[in-house]
Amino acid sequence: TLSLRRSCREGICGSCAMNIDGQNTLACLCKVNRDPAHVGKVAPLPHMFVVKDLVVDMSNFYAQYKSIKPYLQKREKAKPGQEYYQSKESRLKLDGLYECILCACCSTSCPSYWWNSDKYLGPAVLLAAYRWIIDSRDDSTAERLAQVDDAFKLYRCKTIMNCATVCPKGLN
Repeated sequence: TLSLRRSCREGICGSCAMNIDGQNTLACLCKVNRDPAHVGKVAPLPHMFVVKDLVVDMSNFYAQYKSIKPYLQKREKAKPGQEYYQSKESRLKLDGLYECILCACCSTSCPSYWWNSDKYLGPAVLLAAYRWIIDSRDDSTAERLAQVDDAFKLYRCKTIMNCATVCPKGLN
């Protein structure tokens, strides 16, 4: 038997992330090489603790995501039925930031994350942090910036861009 995570089969949940033929990807979106001479290789996401077979421990990744407080923070609560207004221009700034499915393909393809995964937040979490930092409805921009302004959390990105290459959603 082979253990692996899977759920949606449509590339929207990220649970089937693994390394296939040397590249991090979602198994549900990866095309099978039908050449009979091709010997495919399947491995768990690199530089993560393996729970079993292709299942990796995502605890650290999710804890880092939780650390950025990925939700709207307001100083005052809205009145019942009241919405937080956002202009169309402000809303457009969020495109390409909220679509991340937290599959960890990008983070586990990043050499800086390999070497410092206990401290460096990695591409997925930094993308999510930026999404909340620029949200015009959020009241905690200064606190969010201060939280990521750290020699390890943010400044370990070396712009190698493996993250953008492997992202199944094409995010950068």
